[in-house]
Amino acid sequence: MERIAIFPGSFDPFTLGHESIVKRSLSMFDKVIIAIGYNSNKSGFFALEKRVNWIKDVFANEPKVEVTSYQGLTVDFCRSVNAKYILRGLRTAADFEYERAIAQVNKAMEGDIESVFLLTVPEHTPINSTIVRDIVRHNGDVSMFIPKGMKITKDDIV
Repeated sequence: MERIAIFPGSFDPFTLGHESIVKRSLSMFDKVIIAIGYNSNKSGFFALEKRVNWIKDVFANEPKVEVTSYQGLTVDFCRSVNAKYILRGLRTAADFEYERAIAQVNKAMEGDIESVFLLTVPEHTPINSTIVRDIVRHNGDVSMFIPKGMKITKDDIV
């Protein structure tokens, strides 16, 4: 059976930390699906289509990575793509507490799905999408916080 993991998130925007988690997980899984959650009640800072395309470009040469978006419960999306693993990155103890609660609820809803946590490498610990958005909002240079080749400017804001 193929080992499929989903890496769910808003990725608004995708950061070096996200990229690192995906790259480090590739030895564990046959396929990693980066799944951008879509909530019709919320608008992202960056357009969903732009986020999908940025991430596809980052992993254009990695056949084990797919990028898509989804709506609804993550466990339902897992079932729809036959994924048995949910991949999450942890930067801090607070991240762990938050992710642990979600993982336990997901496990209660779908017992066959396991959550897999990878610790962020130390140099990526301070990087998060909120900070990157704030830098973009104020015309700062975010190139040191996002994957090489990704170009984000204030004009990309929805």
